[in-house]
Amino acid sequence: MKSLVPRLRLLDRLILGAMAGPFVFGVLIFTLIFVAGDLLFEAARLIIERNVSLGVVLRLFFYRLPEVVALTFPMSSLLGALLGISNLSANSELIALRSLGISFMRVLRPVVIASLLISAFTLLFNETLVPITSIAADRLMKYEILKNQVSAVQEKVFLRDERGGELLRVLYVDQLDTEKGLMSGVMIHEFEKGRLVRTSTAQEGVWKEGEWWIEEGRVYDVTREGDVQLLFRFARQKLALNLSPAQLQRSTRRPSDMSAHELWSYVRGADMVGTDLSRLWVMFHLKVAVPWACVILALLGASFGAARQSRSGSGMSFGVSVSIVFAYYVVMSLCRALGESGSMPPILAAWTPNLLFFAVAVFFARRVD
Repeated sequence: MKSLVPRLRLLDRLILGAMAGPFVFGVLIFTLIFVAGDLLFEAARLIIERNVSLGVVLRLFFYRLPEVVALTFPMSSLLGALLGISNLSANSELIALRSLGISFMRVLRPVVIASLLISAFTLLFNETLVPITSIAADRLMKYEILKNQVSAVQEKVFLRDERGGELLRVLYVDQLDTEKGLMSGVMIHEFEKGRLVRTSTAQEGVWKEGEWWIEEGRVYDVTREGDVQLLFRFARQKLALNLSPAQLQRSTRRPSDMSAHELWSYVRGADMVGTDLSRLWVMFHLKVAVPWACVILALLGASFGAARQSRSGSGMSFGVSVSIVFAYYVVMSLCRALGESGSMPPILAAWTPNLLFFAVAVFFARRVD
């Protein structure tokens, strides 16, 4: 029994070594494809059409690069597993392992562990670095490159009020018109020691004589047990916000630039008072679900790789990977549209692609085994 343990550890190193090179190759090649297809074209357009300096363009490029790299991790997990296991299969190493009584399910163990670690890293990466660089890229584009030549109307924006690292308020505006000084669909969440204690809603807000006023609203109290009680209604009330419309536009953030935790802290409170935020719920669940696609796509890639007996090279594996990823994102886009329209529950809309492709991966893995 003791002599079997080193052999199994050697097996894990063999499989992980076969996957590591293709995974790194996938990150580089998929990043290059995204960069060449989007970022470089935009950089060239900014330099030629708007005479933007090379230094500013390089800053924009590096700010947007983390978001692009994060997108490549699920694709690279698929390519790494597909190409790595395919090479083992083509070299008859899988057959040799089966002759020793080692099942394909045992071969999948290091694949699952490695892809779980990649998924966890992707989730952490999206929660920490990506929101910061996305906000920096958005502000650089608006205020240094376009010189405020952007639409005066913004939709679905957030403003976080923090003091001393403690969250005090979150302001959400469904639509903000900085030229007219108007808000519509206003919601304010108030926090005490990290706990949501009060929520206010208003149909609209008006910038008048240097102050913000919200109109036709309600104030709700949120108990420690999570119960929501209507305190009072108001026709007009002053909003404690010392920002002009232009300053507010500079300070607000888009939901797509927020981390999953930040987005959850808002939509959870909004859901308590019955606000329909299907689009934001879908966005939140997608921020959580997509990183775990690394595991599902790696399982699917390993199963496809084990089923291939010919040495067809990395070109064929890359083509298969692109086809599978394309199918995954087509299903995800369809489910997202259904979730945002209210035709499908948001959590189901976000997780259906993972569940569907996981079922396909398990089916092929059992066939190979």
